Amino acid sequence: MKKLFHNRIIKNYLLMFLTLFAVEVIFRAVLKMPLIDWSLLRIFVGINVITMILSIIFSYCGRIGSNILTFLVCLIGSIYATLQAGFYNFLGVFVSVETSSQLGAVTDYITDYFDSFKNSFYYILIPLGVLLLYFLLIERKVKLSIKNENVDFIEKFNTKELKDKEALNRKNNRHNTLKNTRINFIIIVMVLCGFYAYSLDANFMKNELQLRTTKNLFLYPDIPNLAVAQFGSTGFGLIDIETLLFPRTMTPDDEFVPYVKEEIKEEDITDNTRVIDDTSWEEWDSTITNNDYKKLNSYYLSREITPKNDYTGMFEGKNLIVIMMESANTILLDEKYYPNVAKIAKEGWNFTNAYSPRNSCNTGNNEMSGMVSLYTINRTCTANIYKDNVYPESIFNLFNNKGYKTSSFHNYTEAYYRRRTIHQNMGSTYYGVEDLGIPYTNVYEEWPSDVALMEESIKKINTNEPFMAWMTTVSSHQPYGVKSELGELNLAMFKDTNYDITLQRYMSKLKVLDDAIGKLLELLEEKNILDDTVIVLYGDHYPYGIKNHILNQYFDYDVNEKFEVDRTPFIIYNSEITPSTYEQYTTFMNIVPTMANLFNLDYDPRLYAGRDVFSETYPNRVIFADGSWQDDVAFYNATTGNVSYFGEKKYDNDYIINVNKEISDMIKMSNTAITTNYFKALEDSTDKYEVKEDIPVVVPPSNNGSDEKENNEES
Repeated sequence: MKKLFHNRIIKNYLLMFLTLFAVEVIFRAVLKMPLIDWSLLRIFVGINVITMILSIIFSYCGRIGSNILTFLVCLIGSIYATLQAGFYNFLGVFVSVETSSQLGAVTDYITDYFDSFKNSFYYILIPLGVLLLYFLLIERKVKLSIKNENVDFIEKFNTKELKDKEALNRKNNRHNTLKNTRINFIIIVMVLCGFYAYSLDANFMKNELQLRTTKNLFLYPDIPNLAVAQFGSTGFGLIDIETLLFPRTMTPDDEFVPYVKEEIKEEDITDNTRVIDDTSWEEWDSTITNNDYKKLNSYYLSREITPKNDYTGMFEGKNLIVIMMESANTILLDEKYYPNVAKIAKEGWNFTNAYSPRNSCNTGNNEMSGMVSLYTINRTCTANIYKDNVYPESIFNLFNNKGYKTSSFHNYTEAYYRRRTIHQNMGSTYYGVEDLGIPYTNVYEEWPSDVALMEESIKKINTNEPFMAWMTTVSSHQPYGVKSELGELNLAMFKDTNYDITLQRYMSKLKVLDDAIGKLLELLEEKNILDDTVIVLYGDHYPYGIKNHILNQYFDYDVNEKFEVDRTPFIIYNSEITPSTYEQYTTFMNIVPTMANLFNLDYDPRLYAGRDVFSETYPNRVIFADGSWQDDVAFYNATTGNVSYFGEKKYDNDYIINVNKEISDMIKMSNTAITTNYFKALEDSTDKYEVKEDIPVVVPPSNNGSDEKENNEES
């Protein structure tokens, strides 16, 4: 072993490899990712390649320089893995360098972020600690031992000339040894790279139930959770940086299949049929050569045009208010503490299997998805990066086309999201906290009142004409681990509970949100428009800053199971509807097509990743950010590629593979449509559709796309 440490290339390789691979193993263990898995072999090979290449490079820096660089690499890799474990636990996703705005947000909620750390996450740093002990306690002794051996050997010669000659020979031998080691390492690296490339598509390393092919994920790691599972923390980090420096668009795993038009026979057309004239769209498709546009055209033109149903036009002519509730989970449905939301749920349509999947840049991305029904780009704060994009199929533009006045309201500043630009480019007149005249402070612990949001927003709406409004609340925002005005405001309500103080503060803030809903109902009643107004409530994400075991103090189910922590309210309310409870699995992705059908708007169902939840062909499935999904039969975990069942009914593998392909393509096509400004190109190159014979038809209007990046985010 001592001889190996004579060669600094081999020594630094061994130190880096053993440290980083141990980090990867512990990382997977603490996050409960599979250890006995072919992906671990790929990670083993990848770490070997990385550390061999680095050890060759570092060998030119001398012994001290190479030692310092070796330790720095291990330090960065260890800290990166530890922080990624924290983000996964806190946000439900691994963070990409393209979501650099996360770092700015963490400076605000740094206390909550580290408080959420599980003690086991610090185990990831153990290999780094061992390496540090080596350099502090062993490296110097090894160096002295080697030096003494050389001196002792040379001293055996009885003349200075022979001693100098032997010293020179030993120096030359070391140089030759380093040279030969570099050559051998390069050969080994080439072989390992070949095996690594082979592993991306090797049959024995494939999981047929995997959402994305490993090769496709390597080329574009657009879903960090899957990429980390396949390539490890270190591998994902390097691929992530590489794709940032050398960007490329996503492509489906399969070969491109051109769109083939299927003629609709007149005898097949019923009163519920939506017929859309695709003539100009098809003409444009026949003239373009852009591969991305060809794929997008084929994808969207081939999708199902969902027919009308018994719910079509049920709310036609009424007003609509959509409220995205900050950090709202199903605690808000507790009638004992939150009578107003409970009333809406009890007297409206309550969806008991609704989820708000976590992803990077949750509030902004989930708000965007709620407005346009497209999957945001998992690695980025999509709402900000593509803030100049225009989405003609947005909920605002659909209502604008129907003659409604649309507006949106938020009781905070532009510090996290460029809503003034984002919302207006979607067709809305936007009012921020300053426009509404609501008092606020820049102190992170304090947030404005949602009651004031309702009071001031209604003043801005002309309720004498049809209107559609979007409201994004903020009172229930973290932190919950420190005192705040709203966090302490209603604590007395929970004094008889045994809940942790962070949970009590959260519930105190939820009470402010509930009061705001009550105030909205009161204001609509005063204006005699409550019966003429539909209210939609949904949560943007679960309450960050509260550990899962603390949330479990309230719930009678374990939020750690599957993605149950992402379970949130979803309610559609109107004072004139028959109360109903629906068990469909759903997310905010379905808001736009569902509202478009209920209000009988002119829209093309194919342009949305979501579906009308009342459609006869609704798949009754919730899709999470990493491509995992759940229905009433099974839960599919995309990160592990495993399926678990709730009862005796089982799916065959072909069914799961087809569902995964549908989901994978849906996410990719949404992302590609955003990044390539597809809807702008579509509108610029086609004629606007016309409504014929009262059959609703639509095509997106103009889009001013931009890829300017903004690094801001709200947790």
